[in-house]
Amino acid sequence: MVVGASPAQADASDLCAQVGYNAGWRGEALELAVAVALAESSCNPSASNTTNNTPPSTDRGLWQINNYWHKEVDDACAYDPQCNANAAYRISNGGRNWGPWSTYVQGAHLRHMGEARAAVARLGNPGTGPAPLVYPAKSGRVVSAKSSDGRLEVFAAGADGVHHAWQSQVNGGWSAWERLGGPGNAQLAIAPNADGRLEVFAVNGQVAQHRYQMSPSGAWSDWEDFGSGGSSVAAGVNADGRIEVFASGPKEVFHRYQTAPNSGWSGWEQSGGGPAGSRVKVEKSVDGRLEVFALNGNTFQHLYQTAVNGGWSQWETDFGGGGHDVTVDHNADGRLEVFASGPVGVFHRYQTSPTSWSGWEKMGGPANSQLTSSHSPDGRVEVFAINGDVAMHIWQKDLNAPYSDWDKFGTGGTEIAAATNADGRIEVFGSGKDGVHHRWQTGFSTWSEWDWVNGSGPPIT
Repeated sequence: MVVGASPAQADASDLCAQVGYNAGWRGEALELAVAVALAESSCNPSASNTTNNTPPSTDRGLWQINNYWHKEVDDACAYDPQCNANAAYRISNGGRNWGPWSTYVQGAHLRHMGEARAAVARLGNPGTGPAPLVYPAKSGRVVSAKSSDGRLEVFAAGADGVHHAWQSQVNGGWSAWERLGGPGNAQLAIAPNADGRLEVFAVNGQVAQHRYQMSPSGAWSDWEDFGSGGSSVAAGVNADGRIEVFASGPKEVFHRYQTAPNSGWSGWEQSGGGPAGSRVKVEKSVDGRLEVFALNGNTFQHLYQTAVNGGWSQWETDFGGGGHDVTVDHNADGRLEVFASGPVGVFHRYQTSPTSWSGWEKMGGPANSQLTSSHSPDGRVEVFAINGDVAMHIWQKDLNAPYSDWDKFGTGGTEIAAATNADGRIEVFGSGKDGVHHRWQTGFSTWSEWDWVNGSGPPIT
């Protein structure tokens, strides 16, 4: 048992540190967990909140476990300090994923880090634990990610360049679209710098450009040259905070990376192969290594870091056959799952261990569809697919579990993207020749109607 102040005599943060340690967090991961609890509840085990919860629901206990999104945590557990800590440890995947906590997403925990470090130090600063993983945002013609204050920003690539809109408040409404210029009909990727500033990358057949926030959640730079043209682009963040960008071209896949967090860039380097003209996606393994997936009409290939922040494997050239589009996500337990569309629908395969994969399994769904995916607030993966005739979606029936049947999600279109609000609810952007629409979760299986994002935005053909 760790020696520390008794709960009856301790600061509130000491209670969070003790039960957090007992749940499994260690070192800096424990410090972060305590800071989140301080931001959520002031480490008051009786704390509750119903304000601004959609749908109406109650956040409970030290880590404010919501009674709608986490019905498996009953009130007796939620208001028990140790049981609440155990649930938070499980929901956060041992401290690797704090995305479900809006105080973390908005950075409210940062002002509590000093108090949290002091509480953990009083325990003897026990052990080490994993840092939170920064998972890549989805790439495509429409992309969205959260600014450091928790507001979503969305970028859409039209024939006349890139257009941009942003939430005017956290979990709230949207600004009007602004036209930014930049490459026309581009493929887009977006990633956060280590200091929280977002950076957007745009590639078309002639040119690659990027622009970035000049301060966290602040104004944006102008477009700057980022290289020659390509077919597709994706970006991920290394465990040390450096962004790494991948782009496919007419012969293979190239990459370039920040030489230090928030800093300058390497030149473009060959990746050792990869499918020509492919759709490129990036995800992050549970140990923090980046993995790259590239699909064209003939082949599906896979590349991965051999060490955290390290070098790269050779391309795995037999990952699958050709297809139309791909999205990659992670299960609540960290295992990666890949979804690919083709002429007979959508297929998927998933990690059975950190180094092994299932075979491909048929899922049905729209043929030759554009794909995206995200997570419900309880951690279940949801997949969205759109082709010229229909939009559909499926969802895991439980954490790390099989999927529902496909359900109609709307009419046809040309592109689909998804992101999560600061409160964890998914927001989906569907585009077509008439512009960009969106709809958002209002509950486990309930959604708003489709609506414009404060104006139509650019046509996406």
